[in-house]
Amino acid sequence: MIMKLLRYSVLLFFISLFVFSCKDNDDELHPASSLEIKNFIWKAMNVFYLYKSDVPNLERTEAVIGSGAENFESFLNKFDTPEALYEALQAPQDRFSFMSSNYLELEKLFSGVSTSNGLEFGLNKYPDSSGNVYGFVKHILPDTDASRTALKRGDIFSTINGEQITEDNFRRLISQNSYTIGLANFDGTTVMPLDVTVSLTKREYMENPIFIEKIIEIADKKVGYLMYNSFIREYDTQLNAVFGNFKASGVTDLVLDLRYNGGGSVSNAINLASMISGVSKDNVFSTEEWNSRIQADFQKNNPGRLTNFFRERLGKTNIQINTLKLSKVYVLTTKRSASASELVINGLNPYMDVVQIGERTSGKYQASITLYDSPDFRRARARKNHFYAIQPLVLKSLNRDGFTDFDDGLVPDIAIEEDVTNAGVLGDPEEPLLKAALDLITSGKKTAGKKRNSRSTEEIGNNHMFQSNYERMYISL
Repeated sequence: MIMKLLRYSVLLFFISLFVFSCKDNDDELHPASSLEIKNFIWKAMNVFYLYKSDVPNLERTEAVIGSGAENFESFLNKFDTPEALYEALQAPQDRFSFMSSNYLELEKLFSGVSTSNGLEFGLNKYPDSSGNVYGFVKHILPDTDASRTALKRGDIFSTINGEQITEDNFRRLISQNSYTIGLANFDGTTVMPLDVTVSLTKREYMENPIFIEKIIEIADKKVGYLMYNSFIREYDTQLNAVFGNFKASGVTDLVLDLRYNGGGSVSNAINLASMISGVSKDNVFSTEEWNSRIQADFQKNNPGRLTNFFRERLGKTNIQINTLKLSKVYVLTTKRSASASELVINGLNPYMDVVQIGERTSGKYQASITLYDSPDFRRARARKNHFYAIQPLVLKSLNRDGFTDFDDGLVPDIAIEEDVTNAGVLGDPEEPLLKAALDLITSGKKTAGKKRNSRSTEEIGNNHMFQSNYERMYISL
């Protein structure tokens, strides 16, 4: 996709900077040293990092490199580990770049495979300023340990392995592979423990991001409802089939539920937007802004690479995209709706009426790339003697009208917070966020959100927060 970039950026800028001898890919018997891994990290960040101009050790290369390899090696050796170097090369405003010491596990996450017990939950502070925390069950994944229990959306738990959950210990408690939760009641003011426990064990699990898809017939409308929980390229065909069914069934309106969707593949997001809108492939969905050096290379040598258009077909499969050709879409969001979810909303806004219902979104408009230790930073030629990869932010997205930098998130047209004391059933027409959308569709009535104790709904964590791909948006190199 960006071979011209690699030709002009990598070869032009880095031939003189390769301070270590090249190694063949048959080097399994020579484990990579920390210095070699740090060398790869610095070079990759120096080429691609979106915020490199804000990092002196990347931008002012002469000060780092000095007159030769010895000075550069001394610089790298200032950092005890590759992780320490990577952290030092990140700009202060960067909340999302990360690295992995095992890219095999990272690739699994991007394809929807993780370790899960099936309990999808948020963690909220008690409203009494005690520092205690309770868990709120958002939903249960099918064919998991949790699905074989009586747990359901709206359940509350206050202990793990008999220990009260607090702001100080929740990270340790939820990171365990097996644990027992203690259920509780919550009336909006007081959390009251129950004498009920449920034991859960995590295992490797492939999650289908199409969590709910149904058609709701209400008044004279056929409303398609899709709860989509992650943007995963491997599900393009299944997602297209959902829209094929919506289209064949005569769906007149669409409610897209992205309330728990933290993002994922940019390509999958463009496909979804194309399925909703039917905007022709000649129209701009989004444009990209890279660091100044790469941006200049693209503008000179491959300017088309900076623009993403709507699509009529699914990538390599060449399957025709099923589109509803709507002029309005209703999107349900929370502050956990991030990156690719926000990309869909922002990309569609110039072309159709996007009615956002729920909470302000996360505020992430940057995308990253997986970079491997290889001559062109791609997976195919990655060195075999280590499994480090980095996932730096490399671009920010703008919609057709140039709108970006929404650090505080996208503001809903109708503000409704999820109420842990009245969660409803996902996909049920009476569930509060969905009901607000259906009221608009059928009568134009705007449902006002109920004002509640802000501390009782302040989510400070959830079961996905320790996954390295949490709230990330990515493209392929």
